[in-house]
Formats: sequence, C-alpha cells, structure tokens
Amino acid sequence: FIIVEFGKQWYQRRVRGVSFHTTMFRRVSLPARQCVRGLAKDLKFGNDARAEMLKGVNLLADAVSVTLGPKGKNVIIEQSFGGPKITKDGVTVAKAIDLECKLQNTGARLVQDVANNTNEQAGDGTTTATVLARSIATDGFAAVSKGANPTQVRKGIMISVEAAVAELKTMSRPVSTTEEIAQVATISANGDKDIGDLIARAMERVGKNGVVTVKDGKTLSDELEVIEGMKFDRGYISPYFINSAKGQKVEYQDCLILCTQKKVSSVQSLVPALELANQLRKPLLIIAEDVESEPLGALVLNRLKIGLQVAAVKAPGFGDNRKNQIRDIAIATGATVFGEEGAEMRLEDIQASDFGECGELSITKDDTLILHGKGAKGDIESRVEQILDELNQSKSEYEKEKLNERLAKLSDGVAVLKVGGSSEVEVGEKKDRIQDALCSTRAAVEEGVVVGGGTALLRCSAAVEALTLENADQEIGAEIVLKALRQPAYKIASNAGVDAARIVEKAMRESGTVGYDASVGEFCDLVQRGVIDPTKVVRTALIDASGVASLLTTAECVITDIPSKGADPAAAMAGMGGMGGMGGMGGMM
Repeated sequence: FIIVEFGKQWYQRRVRGVSFHTTMFRRVSLPARQCVRGLAKDLKFGNDARAEMLKGVNLLADAVSVTLGPKGKNVIIEQSFGGPKITKDGVTVAKAIDLECKLQNTGARLVQDVANNTNEQAGDGTTTATVLARSIATDGFAAVSKGANPTQVRKGIMISVEAAVAELKTMSRPVSTTEEIAQVATISANGDKDIGDLIARAMERVGKNGVVTVKDGKTLSDELEVIEGMKFDRGYISPYFINSAKGQKVEYQDCLILCTQKKVSSVQSLVPALELANQLRKPLLIIAEDVESEPLGALVLNRLKIGLQVAAVKAPGFGDNRKNQIRDIAIATGATVFGEEGAEMRLEDIQASDFGECGELSITKDDTLILHGKGAKGDIESRVEQILDELNQSKSEYEKEKLNERLAKLSDGVAVLKVGGSSEVEVGEKKDRIQDALCSTRAAVEEGVVVGGGTALLRCSAAVEALTLENADQEIGAEIVLKALRQPAYKIASNAGVDAARIVEKAMRESGTVGYDASVGEFCDLVQRGVIDPTKVVRTALIDASGVASLLTTAECVITDIPSKGADPAAAMAGMGGMGGMGGMGGMM
C-alpha cells in the first residue's frame, strides 16, 4: 500500500497560544508494477559487452571514414529544422549519430569524444582520428578476448604512440611561404584550390597570427574582405549627423572620442566636452550606452545651426559584453572611460587628456569603423593577453565567440571570408570545408607540416618497430599501433576506388616523402606536389585516438540504462479506483 495525500484542513485550537493543523490521508491500492523503482540499469560483461560496443564503433567509423581523402564522399544528415545538411566534415557527421541500442551507442559516443577532442585542439583531422580509433579498438578487443592482459596491451599502445609522435616531430618542417599555406588549406578543403588560395591571400593580408573569420556571403562566388581598424555594428543615432552626401556616411579625420558606460541624460553633462573639442578644432565622437532625446536634440541643433563637428553612437553589445567592448575601444584609442562602477568620473569634469583619438572615422546607419587609434601599444598588447587568458579558461561556446570578436577588433586587421553559393545547403557544405582548412592552416603555422596522404604515419612505423618492450602483451600493443598507422592511407586509397592493400604495401616500400597521391592516382614526391598535412593535426589525431580506444580495450563491464516502458494510462486510472472521492462532481455535467 502507498499513502497518498488527500487534502488538508486547518483547525484553530488554542492550546497555550499555539496553532496546529492536521492533514487527512487515505489509503489507495496501486498495481504492483506501478510500485517498481525506476532508473534500472542493464549490466553486460566481457566479450558480450565489447562485441556490442564494437558494433557502435564500426557504424560511426563507417559513416565518418567515407569523407576521408581527396575522393571522399559527402554525407547527408537529416535535421530537426530546415533542410538536410550535406557535409564532408568528420566531426559534424560524428555528432549527428545517435544509435538506438544503448551498448552500441556507448561505443559510438566514445569515438565521438575522440573526434570532438581532436576538433577542439587542432580544428581538423577528426576523420583520421576516428579511423585510427576504430582500428586500435577493434584489434585491442580481439587481443583481450584471446587472453591478453588489457592493462599491458594499453601500456604497449601508449609507448608505441609516444615513439610515433617523436618521429613525427623530427619529420616536421616549418611553413614559410604563402604557397605552402595555400597547399595546406587546399588539402584540408578536399583538394579545392580556390579555397586554398583564398585562405592564403587572407593570411597574407592580416599576417599569420591575424584574425580570419568565415561568414555567409550574398553572392554566388566566394569573397575576401579585409577590415582594418576597429569595426562594430552600431551606426549613428541620428541621420542629421551625416556630413557626406555620397554614401550617407559620417566621415571625420583626426577625431576625438568620448567613451561613457552610462546613458547621457542631460545637455549640461556634455557642454564641457563640446567646448573642449571646439577649442581643439577637432570633431568629436560620443560613444555611450544611449543618448536621451534632450541631449540628442541639442547635439543635432548644434550640428545643423553652427556646423559643430559631432556624432553619437550607441555602444556595441549588451550587459557585461558592452562594458568590455567600451573598455576595448577606450584602450585602442587612448580614451578614459566615464561612468565605470567603483570609479565614478563625471562627464562635467572632463579634461583634454581624457579624449581618445583616431586617424579616421566612418559611420554608416549600421556600423562604425575607427581607423588608426592612438592608444598606447603596450596597453593594447596587455588587453589582448588578458582576452587570450579568458579565452583559454572559458568553457562556454557563446563566451568564446564574443571573446574572439573582441580579439579581432583589437588586432591589426580582420579578414572576412564571405562564402558564396546558389543555396543554403551549398553554402553550409563549403563553409564546413573552409573552417577545416582555416584551422589546418593555423595548426601548420604553429607546429609545421609533414608529408600528407597518410604517408607520415606510415613513415612512423620504423620507430615503433625499433622499440624494445617488457613483455609479450606490450608487444601486442605495439602491433596494434603498427596496423593502425596504415589505416588512414588505406582508407584514402579505398575511397579513391583502387586496390588499397596493394597501394599501402607499395607506399611502405618507398622512403622519404614519396607516396600515393589519390587525387591523380599515382606515386610521386608528395611534398613537391603540395600534399602536406599540419604536424599538429596528425599528432593530435594519433594521441586522442590511442588514448580513448586503448581505454576501451580495458573495459570488462558496461552499465547502461534500461529504457522505461511507459505505463498504460487507462490501467493507471483503473488502479486508482477511478479517482475516488470525485464522484460528487457528476452533478456538474
């Protein structure tokens, strides 16, 4: 039996001045099946558990690996909103997979983690990481099923991976020319030379450490736009500030800038600043949270009647992000921020040294561009370092996006790649490839490049074979890694429609940078042909894949939720005796 609360009645009793209340209950008989505790778990052990997880690993890896190489295929993903998504991005495919079987889904989710980790660290190489993880997990499960010690097998795998990574680093060489940057981007974009050249031009314009962003374009072709200076998406508050008939803009040279965190609510607070600007014979830009109607009317009147060179814009962003962006603008231009919490500086007390300065100013109805800010270089560099620290510590994708935007505004220039196409699906597919190519290029600049096409991993085999290990189980781990190192080259050749086993064997017999170029179907010097991969991408893929996949081999038990079987509502109502006590409501019908 279960006690169910039926109703409450209050009784006022005066017992030494204390009030009491009593609660009435009644007993309700429920069917036994409704009293069963929920959230039950299903436990699987040994080979049964590993076999089911391996099915999930294989399903996910099969879907992801079809995208590998210059002749890899696309994957179409149904979406809960909008049209289907077409992509060749490995991590996008991996994230879209959710299997019905809990055990299989557990295996698939672990390999998803491999792809996610590689994507977060290197930005590319997720398909390679998935292919490596599948190979290590498959052979690891087989070895453990035959009686090998899983802990020693994992140790052998990790030692072998360390040797392979060390060999990768010795093979790596720095990227020095624009042509090499274009080659890296082209390979990552699945052989699209136009994308490679576009990214190379962007990085040439803003520098190797410059900010490059990707946005949807409005034309059929891809475009590159370089924004120099600080640009934010707030235009003039009133069109009466316009001083250029051509293009409906506000344009000033050698302009003063006033920054305040608060609303400007009175004319009196602005008079000292306007008088100072007039004495200095320089135009003035006011950046504030808002300018109310009375001071705005006064500014417009002075602009029209006496030709005072002034303009006002609202500060970009909202909340804390707006406060941070105002501080960024102040640092970039050398201004003092008024209205800061805890340091209330009044606008009425402004001095000439409190203004920021910029070489050029351009304001449209939608955005403001500040060029050649006169802020101290040391202050700007300190601010950039502070934002980078926040970026490294942040876990929120939204916060990271906003911090990157602020970083871009403080940098020397921002290159915007506008992705064109005839449909939203086409733009989305190309945008994924450009994002991957951009991340690959940054990784190449950071750690250099190695020979591509999976050949770099083949060349690491010699370092693994030369290892002397403690026992037979560790040697099994080394053999698992040796086999895994062949898999990316094998899958690239397989996707190209050739005899993959023969191609890999021939590539193993070659030396140096000679390997198979799947895009043209022949062996050649891959570095001279421009088939190169960023060292960071290959290294990260190998380390992430081996870490998770080798842990999979040590699993002996898997615990999953048992899907709940919903109770029949009619049976539940019957079990509650037809909600007894409500029969008196019949007279209301």
